[in-house]
Parts: sequence; structure tokens; C-alpha cells
Amino acid sequence: MDDFGVYAVFGVNGPPQRLLSANGSSKVRVAVPPSVRQVVLFSSGQWGERICVNAELSDAARMPITIGKLTPYNKCLSWEQWEEETWVDSVTLNVSLEGGNLSAEPELIMAVKEYTPKDTAAPPAARELHGKRKREKTIEEEEEDSNGTKTRKDDENMCPNVTTEKTTPMRKVKGQTRGIQKLFASGADATNLKRAAETQGTVGRTPPQSAARTKSRQAKAPTHTAPPVSPSARWGQTLCPIDAQTAILIGGQGARTQFCKDPMWKLCTEDMSWVAAETLAEGPTPDARIGHTSIYDPDSRRIFVFGGSKNKKWFNDVHILDTQSWKWTMVEAQGKVPPLAYHSCSMFQGELFVLGGVFPRPNPEPDGCSDSLYIFDPRLSIWYQPIVTGDKPSPRSGHSACVMQERKIYVFGGWDTPVCYSDMYMLDLGLMEFSAVKTTGKPPSPRSWHGSAVLSDTKFLIHGGYNGNNALSDTFIFDIETNSWTEVSVPHLSVPRAGHSIITMETATHCRFLEEDADVDVNDGSGGRTLLVFGGGDNEGNFYSDLITVTVEELLGAI
Repeated sequence: MDDFGVYAVFGVNGPPQRLLSANGSSKVRVAVPPSVRQVVLFSSGQWGERICVNAELSDAARMPITIGKLTPYNKCLSWEQWEEETWVDSVTLNVSLEGGNLSAEPELIMAVKEYTPKDTAAPPAARELHGKRKREKTIEEEEEDSNGTKTRKDDENMCPNVTTEKTTPMRKVKGQTRGIQKLFASGADATNLKRAAETQGTVGRTPPQSAARTKSRQAKAPTHTAPPVSPSARWGQTLCPIDAQTAILIGGQGARTQFCKDPMWKLCTEDMSWVAAETLAEGPTPDARIGHTSIYDPDSRRIFVFGGSKNKKWFNDVHILDTQSWKWTMVEAQGKVPPLAYHSCSMFQGELFVLGGVFPRPNPEPDGCSDSLYIFDPRLSIWYQPIVTGDKPSPRSGHSACVMQERKIYVFGGWDTPVCYSDMYMLDLGLMEFSAVKTTGKPPSPRSWHGSAVLSDTKFLIHGGYNGNNALSDTFIFDIETNSWTEVSVPHLSVPRAGHSIITMETATHCRFLEEDADVDVNDGSGGRTLLVFGGGDNEGNFYSDLITVTVEELLGAI
């Protein structure tokens, strides 16, 4: 007997209610009562041939607030009003089933059997249900800037997207922080946090003209929209090359701190065109996330996606996309690795080398950064920690790592609140020994969430990033033979950005700058390798969906 079902709990005291059953409709829409501030969605029973359950919270204009997915490996989702800053009244939960013997019944519209507890807890009290953050903080411990924005003092790391859209009215809940998106927490330095709150430190608001267009579309609420032809603006995504003509974009977060509804794209470098790839691959896709890593193994022709974060959740799962069969699988790995976000991941001899990143600590300890190295062996599906000697980097996140000459990993920069780094370390993969690199020339200023890419056997590039106050636009090239830094001027890379993706590919393309309203093509006839930069955001609250290409020949010629 097939007893599969999908259930939801509305509010902390509400009873479970069945939304989908084995023999019922495959789609359901539920209006969430205004008094409900928590929603939990979970499955029960055998999944069989079912692939996934898509879930989405939408506002009154049918615009998504947050999305998620149940799979045979991830059978529960939860949302809370104070985690989703755009949660307003008239929220709708939309649930749809994929795979299995789908019912031909029309979409089911349900009403919630609302439960009213005798004592209704205020949102600040409900915050105490979380165990990942210190709870001794009270409303009095919040600071208020000149604009009336409240800022808590217990932020650990602040990623570069803290502001919210001013054009979108939002209901403010008592005790809810506005202006700063907090993914990590600890007893950070109050002065630094106040400065960050006052400067509204980061990437996160849709550009004013884009916001106007979005608002107009919301008012019209069209039933059918044309499919997008390019990825939406975002930061925190990954761009992974799989051959000379193809790269895969995965994940990211965009305007209104929303995880992208178009999380997967295929870039064809022959004509610099994008193809939406979310529906091309079978199997359980990774949950929406940022701060994850994606790396391609040319021998097995597979992409490995590890870690990342979503709101206050961290992941330590490994998802594999086979680019030959276009099928996702989730690894049931042995060994232990903590949930990590904003780490680095390098591939050497078929293994994944994961260094640093942010990880959650149990209450009352604050979340912090890691200085550990973990290795994943795909052949044995096992995690292990190697014995490493030497002078290893201090704990950090948002750093970069470049594999040079297939025997060394160079680690640069990063962030561990309230400190940004500009130091360099090298891991000798033969000796498994770290050493601090003494450099010459003008080094990059301290930064995190920057982009890096290997240009040649002896040189790699650092571009952009976030220094705790501002996004950066400068570009530096490091020579491992002379251990020297050189700052280069690249007109196409003049826009400040952080959380962007940078890769190099063996293409015959040319300098080209693509965005929504511009298409400038300067063909110099040169071939060879090309640097591609996508997405990210600046310190003024703007996200980007532009694609910039610059020939490696031009970059090396600028030294």
C-alpha cells in the first residue's frame, strides 16, 4: 500500500495537515493565515519513483518570497517570518509533486485549519527556538542609527547583501533586524557592527530602475510570462566550466534577499548565450543556496557541489551532476565534515580539498570560521582529514584558492569578523605542508568574496571583493616564480563587485561586455584562453547579471 504523503504544520502549536497524498492531486495551494508565523513542510512514507516536491511561499502578488524542495534525502523544510524579511500578510504556500504516477486531478485549493494558542508568543520570544545563536541578547541590546535602523551586536559574518528594497513595503516585526542580512552570529566587535550598519555595508538591493520594473510587473500579475533568456541578477553563485564551449551556473541569491528561482543555467561560449538548465537534469537537485562550491572533474566528467548556506542553515551535503547523463545524485558519504559556507574547494588527483569556511557551533558558542582542511574521496565516498604540517592559515571564510602547476594551492585573503585578510599561504600537495608566502610589489588590500582565476602555469588573478565597508574593482596578478604582485588596469573590470564568479576557458572568443541594456563587441581576432566574469554586486545595493569576457593575452600584456 502506498502511504506517501506531504504534510504541513502552520504555527508552532498547529496540528499536521495533509496537503498531498498518493492518490490525490499533485498540486495544492494554501493561503497561510495572517496569525501564522512559522510553516513546516515534511513528507511521510516511501518516495518510490517520486523525484521531488517543490514548495514556494508567495506574497499577494504571487511573487516568490522563498522557495525550497523536498527530496528523498531532504524530507523537511521550515520557514519562519523573522527569517524571511519580505514575509507579509496574505502569504500563499504552493506545493507541487514531480515524478511517480502523477494524478490528473486539478490543482487543489485548501484552507488552513487554524489553531489559536492560549498564549501567543511574540516574535522575539519565538527567536529563542533557534539553537545556533546566542539568545541572551534583548531588544535593549540593539542599536539604532540615524535612520531608525536597528542593528544587533551579535553578528559574526555579514555577507555583502545587507540592504532591502525600499520600494517594497514590508511589515516590520518587533525585534526583527532591518538593513542587515545576517547569516552568521557571534559576539562580534560592536564598533565594527555599528559602522557596518551605518554604512549599510553591501550588495543586496535591486537597482532603482530594476525595482520599478519589478513593481510594475507585480501590479500587472501576468498569468503567463516569457521564459528568461539569461540568468537573473545574483551573488554567491558558482560558475563551473565543463568543456571549451560550456560552463554551468549554479545557485545564488538576488534582490530582496531571495534565492534565485532560476538556479541553474548553461553558458555556451561560442555565441555567449545562456540556456536555462534547471529542467535539463534529472534526479534530486541541490536545495537553493549561496556560498557553496562547484568543481568539475574532467576524468569522470562530473560536477561536485558541496556545502553552502540558506538563511541560518549550513549544508555539508555533496551533490554530483553527471554531465554525460545529465543526472543529479546525492552522495551518502562516510566520515565527518562540518556544514560549511564560503569555503574554498580545489581538486587534486580526483579528490576535493575543502579549506576554511563558516560553520555553526552549538549554543551558546557563536558560529565561527574554520582553519581545517577536509578531503573528499569520490571513489570511496568518504571524508577524511589529512595530517598537515607547517604554518597554516588562520580561520577564515570568503577566501580564494588557486591550484598551480598541479602541486601547489595558493590561498589568499578572507574574512573572520571583524578582520579582513590580505595574506598569502601555499599548500605543497606533495609534502602536505603549509607555508606563509612573503610577497613583493603592491599587494591587494584586505578583502573577501573576491574572484580568482589561474591565467598561466605561473600566474593567477585576483579581482574585486569586499573589505568590510565597500565593494572593490581593482585587479591584481600574482607571479609564483617571483612571489610578486602587479596591479593591472582593465577597463572592462572597472565596476566594483563582490560575490561574483570568475573562470578561465579555452575559447576562441574575444573581448565582449554583455548586460541587459548593452551589447558592445570588440573583436581583436585573438584566440586562446579567456577570462569570464559573471554577477556579484556592489556596495550601493545593486546586483549584476552581466557577463564580461577579457582575453588572457590582454591581461598578461597589461603587466
